[in-house]
Amino acid sequence: MPLNSRALARVSIALFAPFALLALAACDPQRISELQPGASTEADVRDRFGVPENVWDEPGGARTLEYNRQPAGSVNYMITIGSDGHMTAVRQVLTAENFARVLPGMHTDEVRRMLGKPAKVTTYALKKETWTDWRFLASPNETKAFSVISDPDHVVLRTQIGDDMDSPDSKGGR
Repeated sequence: MPLNSRALARVSIALFAPFALLALAACDPQRISELQPGASTEADVRDRFGVPENVWDEPGGARTLEYNRQPAGSVNYMITIGSDGHMTAVRQVLTAENFARVLPGMHTDEVRRMLGKPAKVTTYALKKETWTDWRFLASPNETKAFSVISDPDHVVLRTQIGDDMDSPDSKGGR
């Protein structure tokens, strides 16, 4: 059965989107090096990174722009713009320090705000649990998954770090 042009376009997008995301993430160090705290403006950030996944309001009129590299990437950036419109910080938030701040009893909205959009969310109805995963680099060549397990009320029960089962290494190659 021949593919029509719409079906072909959908297949092309599905096949090439992960590669585009990887290429985008590979350019991040260059983009970051072009930004200077106190000098670069929000327009400069958006010129280099595009439209943010989310914009978070901060105390004092500052805003944080979230740039997500999940599910194909292993970083998420939070870029803070001060009340004067100039960039004050660039943070890669998928770190051991931030993972340690995720504690049982927290609401998953707090975790989402801290770590950015996850790579994957899986609900296990019979267990009454939701697993939210972020991919991160444990070392330059080792991708892991940080999982937050929550209850039906979106309260964190526990966390864990394990192998990234969606990485090429876990699927038989690179």
